[in-house]
Amino acid sequence: MSKKREAINRYRIIINRLRRNPAGFEEILNELQLESEIHSYNYAVSKRTFKRDLEDIYSIYGIDIQFDFSANVYRIVDEANDDSNHRLLEAFDTFNALKVTRRLPQYIHFESRCARGTENMSGLLHAIQNNLRITFTYFKYWSGSSELRHVEPLALKESINRWYVVAHDLDKNAIRIFGLDRLSELDFTGEKFRRPKGFNVKELFKHSFGIITGIQNEPEEIVLTFKKPQAEYIKSLPLHHSQKIVGETNNEIQLSLKLLITEDLIQEILSHGDRITVIQPQKLVDEITQICSKVMEKYSPTGNTAQ
Repeated sequence: MSKKREAINRYRIIINRLRRNPAGFEEILNELQLESEIHSYNYAVSKRTFKRDLEDIYSIYGIDIQFDFSANVYRIVDEANDDSNHRLLEAFDTFNALKVTRRLPQYIHFESRCARGTENMSGLLHAIQNNLRITFTYFKYWSGSSELRHVEPLALKESINRWYVVAHDLDKNAIRIFGLDRLSELDFTGEKFRRPKGFNVKELFKHSFGIITGIQNEPEEIVLTFKKPQAEYIKSLPLHHSQKIVGETNNEIQLSLKLLITEDLIQEILSHGDRITVIQPQKLVDEITQICSKVMEKYSPTGNTAQ
C-alpha cells in the first residue's frame, strides 16, 4: 500500500472513531490496530505522527480535532458541513470494505443496478471548473433517437443512483439537465464561456425532489402521513432537507415538506403504496387518486387489461 493511501485510510479510521465519541490516544491506537488486523496492514502510529494526522484532517476535510485536557480525550470540536467531504469519507469506507471483500466474497452482495456514465465525470468536472464549452451525443428515451448537443456545463447533480450534468443548452438557450447514462462522445470545443451571474446549483434544486426543477412554479407545503414502522425509515433518511415532523402517534407520523409538485415526487409517493397518505395540497391528493384509479382499472376484472 502506498504511503498516501495508508495515510488517507488512517484519517478515515480516526474520524470514524471520534464521531462515535471522544477518545484518548490509547483508545484511538487500539482502533487503528483493530483495523490493521481487518485489512492486514499496520496503521499504528506514534503520537507525533498522530498529531500531524490531525493537522492533515483539518486541512483536507475541515474537521477540527482538539485535545480536551479536562477529560484527557480527543474530540471533534468543529466539522465543516460539506457534502463532498461526507461522500469522500463514505467512498473510502466503501473502498476499504471492498478490499476486504476480495478475500471474503461470500459475505457481501452487491446491488446489480448501478450508475452508468460515471466515466465522463472527470472530463465534465474539468469543463465545469475551467468554463469550457463541450459537445456530446445525447440519447433520448422518449423518442429513441440521439442528437448532438452544444452546452456550457455548470454543475453535476446526483439523484436516485444516477448522475446528471446541469448545463446551459446553447441550441435551446435554456438550462437543461442531461443524464450521464445517456451521454456519449464527450468532446471539448476549446471555447470558453462566462458562467451565468448568480447561478447556484443548490438554489436551483432547493425545492425539488429529484432532478425536475419546475422553475416556473412555486413550492408548496406538502403534508404526508406514514404508517409505522415505515415511518422510522423516513425519519432516519429524510425525503428532503425541508422535512419536518408535525405530528406523531403510536401508529403513524405526519410530515411537512416544502416542495415543487413534480413527476419525481409523485413517483416517490406512489412507491410507498398504502403506507403513505397525502393530506395536502388537494391538487396533489387528486393527482394521486387519479393515478391509483387508473391502476385499479388495469387490474379489475372488467378493466382494459391486454389479453
